[in-house]
Amino acid sequence: MKTEIKTKPALLIVDDEKPTREGLRAALEDHYEVWVAEDARAATTLLEEENFDVLLTDFRLPQEDGMKLIARAKSLPQPPVCILMTAYGSEELAVEAMKQGADDYIAKGRLQIDELEMRIGRALRRRHLEAENVALRQELETKFGLDNIVGESAPMREVLDVVRQVAPTRTTVLLLGESGTGKELIAKAVHQLSPRAHLPMVTVHCAALAPTLLESELFGHEKGAFTGAHERRVGRFEQAQGGTLFLDEIGEIDQTLQVKLLRFLGERTFERVGSNKTLTADVRLITATNKNLEEQIKAGKFREDLYFRLAVVQITLPPLRDRPGDIPLLAGVFLKEFATENNKNVNEFTPDALETLMSYAWPGNVRELRTAMEHGVVLSRGDKIGVRDLPAALRGANSRSTPQAQKDLTVAEAEKQLIERTLKECDGNRTLAAQKLGISRRTLHRKLHHYHLEGV
Repeated sequence: MKTEIKTKPALLIVDDEKPTREGLRAALEDHYEVWVAEDARAATTLLEEENFDVLLTDFRLPQEDGMKLIARAKSLPQPPVCILMTAYGSEELAVEAMKQGADDYIAKGRLQIDELEMRIGRALRRRHLEAENVALRQELETKFGLDNIVGESAPMREVLDVVRQVAPTRTTVLLLGESGTGKELIAKAVHQLSPRAHLPMVTVHCAALAPTLLESELFGHEKGAFTGAHERRVGRFEQAQGGTLFLDEIGEIDQTLQVKLLRFLGERTFERVGSNKTLTADVRLITATNKNLEEQIKAGKFREDLYFRLAVVQITLPPLRDRPGDIPLLAGVFLKEFATENNKNVNEFTPDALETLMSYAWPGNVRELRTAMEHGVVLSRGDKIGVRDLPAALRGANSRSTPQAQKDLTVAEAEKQLIERTLKECDGNRTLAAQKLGISRRTLHRKLHHYHLEGV
């Protein structure tokens, strides 16, 4: 692949008629770096080796038509603008070309160089504008990369501090924690706060695929590599070029794939399934698991050398039961989300409902809390969520709930009462109260000031 800086857009012309190819080359080479190919096979080789800005191809080609070539070009990690030429113009063919991913269509019988240059320029400007819009959205996501992560407890503040430190680096990150603690959300934050934020973040859930399929998913495969491999497929490593690859449930991959992953981490190289051509990818790797990998190593199920490569920085996400101070805050956020989504005027909890939420062990963690809030909003009969609106698992597990004054609480009021009750239980010891609430002493002081509880 070329490494020099291009001063002009790179254009690939594909036509089996030499006079047409060379005529277009002569007409366009003042403004484009022009390459030519006489058939789809030669064009495919060039597309794999070079990054082209524009593909201009005839419809009628030996062996394979131009629309199939366009479909293949559009599957590349950095697809070119694709324009189809044909002497057999028809509305049906134009529609089909657009379905296959063509950016424009022009009839060779009416082909004027000025019009062709105008269409190429228009397509390139449109692609540039789309890229700018994507970059702007990702810039905003980068700036506010932690806004979707709710939590003021001491354990979560520690997690977010590590995220801020590690995100700007190239370091491999291993996320540990029970199912539902938000590992994928943390992975996205690491990506969005990194210099790679304007490039792709690709996610693969390793447990969802059989080992043979997972290898193809990650590294891609060549046509005919195995039964059903009718076309070449670009793998997730290539799709994530320049960006981040997040492998969830990394503890589920088999030994053969572990070896290939270890090689990539050491050399940044790999081969597609069914190919001996070595490829490279500049990809930052983030992995996650709810398994104890050290026990997996002892059991001979996970390679120790791979573990050390993956765990350069480990971030352990606390279970929800260890951060009870975040429960009212999280519940309030999810309540607002689902009330808006379902167009329901629900904005409060009854005291016994909040007590139920605080008393429950949350084995499914934040994911289970989110589901419980959706359940509560959907089944609520008024503007408040009561115990009867919560899932049966929560109601049955709440043996520690106690009757309270029969008035309705906002999330803020419930949090204020929780802090008051905890301080009384700790005889005013604020350090101990902060520990029981799962928040830092500084956060507790701030909340005491906010709720005018300094004298408690």
